[in-house]
Amino acid sequence: MKLDPRHLVQLSMIVEAGSFQAAADRLSMTQPSLSRNIKQLESRVGAPLFDRSTRRAIPTELGLRLAQNGLTIRIAEEQASAYSDLAAIGSAGELKIGAPPIIADHFLSRRISRFVRENPECHVELRVGLVHELRTMLERTQIDLVVGPRNLAEHVDEFSFAPLVDERIGIICRAGHPLLSARSIGPRELERHSWIAHSRGSTLRLQTEGALVAMGLEKIRIAVETDSIHSVLEIVESTDLISTMPREATQGHMHEKLTFLDVDHPQFARPMGIIRRISASQSSVTRKFVDLLRHG
Repeated sequence: MKLDPRHLVQLSMIVEAGSFQAAADRLSMTQPSLSRNIKQLESRVGAPLFDRSTRRAIPTELGLRLAQNGLTIRIAEEQASAYSDLAAIGSAGELKIGAPPIIADHFLSRRISRFVRENPECHVELRVGLVHELRTMLERTQIDLVVGPRNLAEHVDEFSFAPLVDERIGIICRAGHPLLSARSIGPRELERHSWIAHSRGSTLRLQTEGALVAMGLEKIRIAVETDSIHSVLEIVESTDLISTMPREATQGHMHEKLTFLDVDHPQFARPMGIIRRISASQSSVTRKFVDLLRHG
């Protein structure tokens, strides 16, 4: 037996309001129309839904049970409507973000925390990976956007890049490191020290080595290799090893025991921004998060 859900909703409103007229007013319909609908429902179920011996709208046991079903429908409709309203303004929905470890670890995690705090109906999935992994995820539509270095979007016609931060790589060392007292820091001074290198194939590793060679270093002594940002920072803090880190993205990890050397090079430029598929439609949630990244 198929019942009209609208009639069940109207039934629940009558039971709640206590009279046909009060329910009709709430439903913005006439009392005769409402009465006809309830009679149709009674005809459909083959039993009375109200006690006709009184002028008050007192439901029968069946009427009360069906009214509860109608209330469930009303609640579901109200929840769906409220969720749709939130989704329309980007306050509800799902967002899948990709980022390299150093960007995800502090720069992005703080902003995601704020976003979900302000938009509790939103669900955010953060995928962390190396540049080539993130590029594949974006191509396969496994994520909606990447917050990462510009070179992730280079040579890929389907990607767009919107700049966020004019990021630069810096050489990081512990406080009190011998290089900090050097009169000048050139290729020979850097060659005398051993390095913690980032994982092979990572863009940070490739960019670092390219810049150091361009600066005139003939050899780079690598003592440790790791894909762990935390390990890099902890080892640098407790040894004379040096490494490279994006300056802006690392600010949240900097303290009195770590510092950047006063060394720069044009090839240390590493613009960071939002990479998206050009063909992908932008949801309200995505637009709201991007706006937070740009202006928050």
